[in-house]
Amino acid sequence: MNYENILTEIEEGIGLITINRPTKLNALNKATIEELHEAFKTLDADAAVKVIIITGTGEKAFVAGADISEFANFSVEEGGKLAAKGQELLFDFVQNLSTPVIAAVNGFALGGGLELAMAAHFRIASDNARMGLPEVSLGVIPGYGGTQRLPQLVGKGRAMEMIMTAGMINATEAKAYGLVNHVVPQEELIEFCRGIAGKIMKNSPKAIARAIETVNANYQDGVNGYETEIKAFGESFGTEDFKEGTTAFLEKRKAKFTGK
Repeated sequence: MNYENILTEIEEGIGLITINRPTKLNALNKATIEELHEAFKTLDADAAVKVIIITGTGEKAFVAGADISEFANFSVEEGGKLAAKGQELLFDFVQNLSTPVIAAVNGFALGGGLELAMAAHFRIASDNARMGLPEVSLGVIPGYGGTQRLPQLVGKGRAMEMIMTAGMINATEAKAYGLVNHVVPQEELIEFCRGIAGKIMKNSPKAIARAIETVNANYQDGVNGYETEIKAFGESFGTEDFKEGTTAFLEKRKAKFTGK
């Protein structure tokens, strides 16, 4: 599929999505959010794609925020719809995708950009990355899950400080906070992400999908994550991946998992 605002490629089981709006520092507008939804949906449905990496084009920005010009004149109702639609189409969609998503944060990840990175299953940053939620400086608050996911990742106190000051933290601070897993030189970022993706791809896709589901269950209101885990654990015994994984272990060979 041809996209106007993003690039996609598949290589050796890894789907790479690159937000490609360099003149706008890869800012998220409505069209880009819709294209990202389609790209994630398409790659998730592709049995050959085992891991997805999301990044931004160039060396300056992952995503420098939302495209403010699109909503500067919105009403209360329009603002609410903007957040609801965005969360449904992209941010919640990515968080609950059964294919693992790694955010390769290659520069500024601000506002909606940081929210997109936080929706991914984990994050790896280049050493020049800068992250923050500056929305209160515009008289608004994060609307794509930022007030919920940031405290989950860095703790309430640090999240409150980042949101209320509208300030940025650097990659080293982000790693110390637990916001990113690794910090690597800019030129090594994608290759490093591919290395981790390679480790993930050796394991059972079905089990990984269940693991994503059960970890996320802990953060859903009214859902007992332990019960979700017990159910998913039991159901794993009925999969071909379980048979292959246990047989390979007993036969002292490497498991060969197929499909998703």
